[in-house]
Amino acid sequence: MRAFSRALSTTAATAAAFSIALFAGAAPAWAHVHVDADHAQRGAETVLTFEVPNESDTGALTTQLSVELPNPTSAQAEVTPGWTARLDRDVSAGTVRSVTWTAAPGAGISPDQFALFRISATLPNSATASYPATQTYSDGTVVKWDQPPLPSGGEPDHPVPTLTLSAEPQAQQPAPRTADHTALWVAIVGVVIGVAGVVLGLLNWRRRV
Repeated sequence: MRAFSRALSTTAATAAAFSIALFAGAAPAWAHVHVDADHAQRGAETVLTFEVPNESDTGALTTQLSVELPNPTSAQAEVTPGWTARLDRDVSAGTVRSVTWTAAPGAGISPDQFALFRISATLPNSATASYPATQTYSDGTVVKWDQPPLPSGGEPDHPVPTLTLSAEPQAQQPAPRTADHTALWVAIVGVVIGVAGVVLGLLNWRRRV
């Protein structure tokens, strides 16, 4: 009985150690900066939402977020209480290359919290759209979310926020007019048959008279 108890304890300890190692080695996906869109279609104008968690181990606040746009475009930033948005513009082209949000003094994203940042922008005409982001903490730590997927298809430690875009809708072709022509000919034939019937009826009536 004691041998069984010792074996059970050893098994439980091994399983616990394996679980700790497993979860310590894989960061949960929700802890990454990621992007979502109301309408993720190629070339469409949409509202992009960036979800930014705080992963600091020192209790530092997230105080700044900078996002690069994949295609120079016109853009507008939504008002975010406690934050100021600055758009890096190409004045000559009238486009926006990046957006940077900076927290007001004493404000920021606390550990175990997240914040949402939104912009209105035009999506590129491509299969995917990547938005490299830089997250800055109050203790000076800077985290760059700019790593592409691994060659094996796995996720890197700091994946670049990426959208998968659907294709543009096909232009609607005018419906063929064959059906309309058929209906017209059927109507004409019906009228001709009707007139012929009336004429034959009159001829028969005159013969009888």
